[in-house]
Amino acid sequence: MRRSSAIGALAITILLAACGKKEEQAPQQAGPVPFPVQTVARENAVVYEEYTANLEGQQNVEIRPKVTGFITQILVDEGQEVRKGQVLFKIETQTLNQDAASAKAKVAAAQVEVNRLKPLVDRKIISNVQLETAQANLESAKAAYSSIAANIGYGTITAPVSGVIGSLPYKVGALVSPTVTDPLTTVSDSHVIRAYFSMNEKQVISFAKTFKGATLQQKLKAVPAVSLLLADGSEYDVKGKLETVNGLADAVTGTTQFRAEFNNPQAVLRSGGKATVRIPVTYENAVVVPQNAVFDMQGKKMLYVVNKDNTVKSKVITVTNTSGTNFIVSEGLEQGELIVVEGAGKLKDGTAIVPQPVKQETPAVDTAAAPAKDSTNAQGK
Repeated sequence: MRRSSAIGALAITILLAACGKKEEQAPQQAGPVPFPVQTVARENAVVYEEYTANLEGQQNVEIRPKVTGFITQILVDEGQEVRKGQVLFKIETQTLNQDAASAKAKVAAAQVEVNRLKPLVDRKIISNVQLETAQANLESAKAAYSSIAANIGYGTITAPVSGVIGSLPYKVGALVSPTVTDPLTTVSDSHVIRAYFSMNEKQVISFAKTFKGATLQQKLKAVPAVSLLLADGSEYDVKGKLETVNGLADAVTGTTQFRAEFNNPQAVLRSGGKATVRIPVTYENAVVVPQNAVFDMQGKKMLYVVNKDNTVKSKVITVTNTSGTNFIVSEGLEQGELIVVEGAGKLKDGTAIVPQPVKQETPAVDTAAAPAKDSTNAQGK
């Protein structure tokens, strides 16, 4: 009897446990879930067009010898700042000094001859032709001496401009001449840095359509201040200006060269370096949506629009460009429409939601730029 009661109790326990599991597995009916939404509005948005640039000093002057000789002194070091007129090198001119002494003696002799003949001509003892010949010889001797003296002066080489010294390929004792391949050094005036970059034909056409002006030069004046991204990804703290554009496209590459200039008071920029020029382009009265609201499907960009009954419907949109964390939309959306800005992957057409309006952020300045546009690196002229 006790055994039968125990078996019955165990059976009841197993039955209750099974019923409990079925209740846990039964789906619970969920209501609409809250999703953040935002009303589509029109506003101005800034986009940065980016181009890889080569940096050069305002003046890059090659220092070359004008005379042949051995370097006796190098009075500067690489990277040193020098002022205009400062002595940089001295070249041995001993042979020239000897030539100068000989030439000076010839000048003295020619002067003596002129002095001797002049009173004779005055007294009409000899012809004036002899005096004129002697005077011509004197002038020739003076010219020869002046030429040698100038060459001696070329043995002392000074900086033609103020700037920074480049590399020094020759050492003291090296024989140099006006025909050497490499210059003695280069003096770069880097107080103003020029950034050279190129646009391809499509980019030039877009540039011409974006900025107002009858000529490219007038369009340059309409371009606002440009910025510079450095090699470490930071933005240079001094704004620059587009100054010139080459009037002819390169026949081989089809690119057109532009030049922007940046003041360099703290010597942050170096001639010979690379950076990225960023040109701001303003889209006026544009439809702007957060990138988080957009998803890709079969190669198309889409987002969800909220209907009046709080159900969602997907729409295909056309994106023109990127401004900060937002997309600029040219087609597919109208001002005043309500869109889902987060969680699109959890939705499908017809899903009911609880709209949670979020504050629309003002488009930030594009600090995280899109990948730089392809451009041919320009060589500074």
